[in-house]
Amino acid sequence: MHYLDELNEIQKQAVTEFEGAVMINAGPGSGKTRVLTYRIAFMMENGVAPYNILALTFTNKASKEMRERIEKLIGTEARSLFMGTFHSVFARILRTKASMLGYTNNFSIYDSADTKSVLKATIKELGLNEDTYKPNYCYTRISNLKNNLINYKIYANSPELIADDVEAHRPRLGDVFRKYTEKCFQNNAMDFDDLQLKFYELIVRYPEVLYEFQHKFHYIMVDEFQDTNLAQYSIIKKLGDVHQNICVVGDDGQSIYGFRGASIDNILSFQKDYSDTKVFKLEQNYRSTKTIVDTANIIIKKNQHQLEKTIWTDNTVGNKITVLQTFSDNDEGKQVAESIFHRAMSDQLKYDEFAILYRTNSQSRSFEESLRKMNIPYIIYGGISFYQRKEVKDLIAYLKLVVNPYDEEALKRVINYPLRGIGDTSIQKMVLYAAANSLKLWDVIEQNETLKILTGRVAENLQSFYILIRSCQLEQDKNAYELASIIAKGSGIQSELYADKSVEGVSKYENTQELLNSIKEFVENDEVDDNIETSEDKLLGSFLQSVTLLTDKDTQNEDKPSVKLMTIHASKGLEFNSVFIVGMEENLFPSQKSMYSEDDLEEERRLFYVAITRAESHLMLSFARSRYKFGQINPSDPSRFLTELPKELVEYKGFSKAPSDNQLEPKRTVQYQPNQTINSIKQSQSIINQDTTDFKADNPNTINSGMRIQHAHFGFGLINDISGEGDQRIATIDFDNNQTKKILMRFAKLRIIE
Repeated sequence: MHYLDELNEIQKQAVTEFEGAVMINAGPGSGKTRVLTYRIAFMMENGVAPYNILALTFTNKASKEMRERIEKLIGTEARSLFMGTFHSVFARILRTKASMLGYTNNFSIYDSADTKSVLKATIKELGLNEDTYKPNYCYTRISNLKNNLINYKIYANSPELIADDVEAHRPRLGDVFRKYTEKCFQNNAMDFDDLQLKFYELIVRYPEVLYEFQHKFHYIMVDEFQDTNLAQYSIIKKLGDVHQNICVVGDDGQSIYGFRGASIDNILSFQKDYSDTKVFKLEQNYRSTKTIVDTANIIIKKNQHQLEKTIWTDNTVGNKITVLQTFSDNDEGKQVAESIFHRAMSDQLKYDEFAILYRTNSQSRSFEESLRKMNIPYIIYGGISFYQRKEVKDLIAYLKLVVNPYDEEALKRVINYPLRGIGDTSIQKMVLYAAANSLKLWDVIEQNETLKILTGRVAENLQSFYILIRSCQLEQDKNAYELASIIAKGSGIQSELYADKSVEGVSKYENTQELLNSIKEFVENDEVDDNIETSEDKLLGSFLQSVTLLTDKDTQNEDKPSVKLMTIHASKGLEFNSVFIVGMEENLFPSQKSMYSEDDLEEERRLFYVAITRAESHLMLSFARSRYKFGQINPSDPSRFLTELPKELVEYKGFSKAPSDNQLEPKRTVQYQPNQTINSIKQSQSIINQDTTDFKADNPNTINSGMRIQHAHFGFGLINDISGEGDQRIATIDFDNNQTKKILMRFAKLRIIE
């Protein structure tokens, strides 16, 4: 146990005292991962069997790195640890118990894109107005309900929840919830939130299952506990009821995912739930300079709701924090890029030691342009994931369909791709026939029921499609790569993409090849997971599960040292020598939405705290006095957070002299008032942002769904959907005045805001 000598006294206590309820309140840069790793190694060296330990993380990357580090300490026995993300662990268990809930063990897992597609079909089948029941809105609402352990039956018996949706002018949200749930079950599929909800349902409905896992998991450890939601914490409490050996690790100061359903109350109230909790505060920061640590402390102490701790460091004092004022957002991009270049040259730093952090993805443009002009390589986190690209999702849909033919989303996606003459009309006939005869769509095809509704070439093509899928299913004893290669070739996807010699076509073909490469790597990986049956761990179903549960951070690829551009949310858990927090402007950071409540504002301040503590030795905060919005240059106010910085630790750049608090105080912001209604705040903001100047419309062919635009008559809005092609493209736009309009693009005069 020589590794204990590497720990400070508090870290050592957190590692060695592993009986009972334990809370490790770990500040940023305090060696949390090392403590977690050594704690598990110490437990195993003191007689705890690895299969009796459940360790839960929030990314696959984190669990993989921890397992590897533990293995280096104590050997291959670490491979028997039951470790992974909440979703992957619950999915692994549900695979073995799915029949108890009416699923087969090869059920599909729907990502957010799949979920929204099913919701869109559900809304259409119910005959609801998609402008009112937007798939994105329904997705978020249903996700939040599930994260709070509310299924559609509980919802239907909750007058308060129903009243909320009636007040929001969506009285049939319950019907959408019910129909969506039924469709997923019919498709033998669970979405991400179901993995938690169904696992909870499993251990509540079947006491013998709860008993099994309560006695299997003698020790439970939860990383990033401040990010847990009600469903996750409820499951943890039930699993830990027998042995009461629950260790939670986190930092309430870094609780920044309230919009996803995370509840800071879980960590704030943990000691109330477990009165004999041992608390270990990891307060020594090994990452940052004293200046950065002291600044972070001063910022976060302005929040009212927090656990008491004070971060400190033995590191050097370091440079002062720089606050940079620029004339415009383009000027901001230029000055930040120049600062990165000069610092990299003067301090001999690699570009991957720099990060530019912003509040929203739309801010990246000026920094990208400036970095490109200076030939500085960069990577944007949060772009389109490899596994979200159309050609990749098409091939994955074929793979899913072979493994689970009842996955209706996968079936609809590929039944006519590549084109085989089975159009939307034929598919709709089959869907209606299936519903009328209480059949699943695959059953209609497999049982040749299609001959009753389809004729001629369509029926023949459909039979050929069935034979293709069925023949691939007969090869399921092959490993994932062998079967995927058969499917890729047999489906016709590869030959179609290979025949397209355009730059885009070549790129798409290469992406499908890369997918096959990743499957081959999965098969050839010699790492063994003892929690998965060895006969199954190289099969296609296991690969599909691992892919579906990947996060953006897990899929990020880097070919050479590059500056990282990302939102502050995406930066959590990362660290860099030099950090640039940009766009420090009121109503941008903190965001406009945070004006609605003090709780929201405190979460924004925690986000600022997270951003500050990513930096090791250099930190710059920048803001622009003017920003290009609504088609013109608009004045911007500095963020209120800048007035909270300790002046003695700050140097100012771009000012004629050190500014006073009055100069940095926001002047055009909407201040939160406890008795001010949200509607009145929104009205005030719309007056502030009103722009009546003339503008030049953008080319309609450059306008896409998801963009924020301005219309000459209706004002500002968000493009929710674009349908049709060519001259018949129609945009559905949600305007800020609560109107929704359908506008023919070739006549519309719209300009892009972001």
